[in-house]
Amino acid sequence: MTLDPSLPQPATGPGGAAPPYGTAPRDHAARRAELAAFLRSRRERITPEQVGLPRGARRRTPGLRREEVAHLGAVGVTWYTWLEQARDIHVSPQVLDAVARALMLDRAERSHLFALAGAVDPMPGRECTGVTRELRQLLEQLTPFPAVVQNSRFDILAYNRTYGGLQCDLDALPEEDRNCMWLAFTHPEWRASVGDLEGAMRVMAAKFRASMAEHVAEPAWKALVARLTEASPEFREIWAQHEVVRPVSSVKLFRHPRVGALELTATSLWTGPNPGPKLLFYTPVDETSRERLEQLAAEPAALAAV
Repeated sequence: MTLDPSLPQPATGPGGAAPPYGTAPRDHAARRAELAAFLRSRRERITPEQVGLPRGARRRTPGLRREEVAHLGAVGVTWYTWLEQARDIHVSPQVLDAVARALMLDRAERSHLFALAGAVDPMPGRECTGVTRELRQLLEQLTPFPAVVQNSRFDILAYNRTYGGLQCDLDALPEEDRNCMWLAFTHPEWRASVGDLEGAMRVMAAKFRASMAEHVAEPAWKALVARLTEASPEFREIWAQHEVVRPVSSVKLFRHPRVGALELTATSLWTGPNPGPKLLFYTPVDETSRERLEQLAAEPAALAAV
C-alpha cells in the first residue's frame, strides 16, 4: 500500500528507527505526551476574539478549536490533531514555527516547544528578525542621536544607548512590552515623556491601522490590538474611530526628568519594502537639544531614565 504524502507520516530515522527525542523509546513517548499537553494548554488559553474569530453560541471548547489553530498556522488539521494526540509523527522546524506563531507563543514558550519536539529553532531570537550586525553597528555610530529599529507593528527590535534611556529604561522592560504602541498607552514614564501625548497616541494608532490592512489575519497583530483594548480605555476610544494616516517625518518634544526638554526631528529609513522594518532616528533641532542628547548618551544606563 502506498502512503498518501499529504498526510502525516510516522516518524522514522535511519533504518526505520525512531528519531532522537531522547535516549530511549520511553523518553521519546514522554516527550510526545508533554508536547501534546503543552500545545493543548496554549490553545485553550486563546479566545476566538483574540484572533478575530466569532465565538458562536454553540462553542463549548475552551479557547480555540484544533482546526482553528491549524487554519491560523496554515498546517493540516489531521496533522495538528495527531500532534495533540501524541502520535509518533515527524515534526519539522518549519511547521513548529507556524504552530508557535498561531498559538502566539512568547520567546520562552517557543524555546520550550522546540525543546520538547527535539528540533532546532530556525529563528532563535526572532524578536530581532531583520536586524543585521551591520545595522546594529550603525545604531551605535548614530550616538548621541537616539536611534531604533522597529517594524510596522511598532515592535522595538533594536536600539542604541541614547534611545534606550530617552523615554524610559528599555533594558529593564520584558521583551514582550518593548512595543511603542503598548508603551504609549500603558507605561506612565513613557507617557510622561511625550510632549503631545494625545496627538501622539492618535497618530500612532492611525499609522498602526493603516499598516494592519496588510496583516489583518496575522495572530500577532490581533493579539496586540486585543491586549491594548483590554488595558487602555484611551486606546478603545481612539481605535473605534477607524482613523488612518501614512508615516511622515515630524518634530517631536520629549521631556526627560534629568536632562530636560528635547526638540528632535524624527526621520525614518526603510530597511526593506515599505511598510516594513525601519531605522528611526532623532536629530536635535537646536544646540540646546544637542547638548542634552550628549548628556543623556553619556549617563549610565541605570540613570538615563531616572
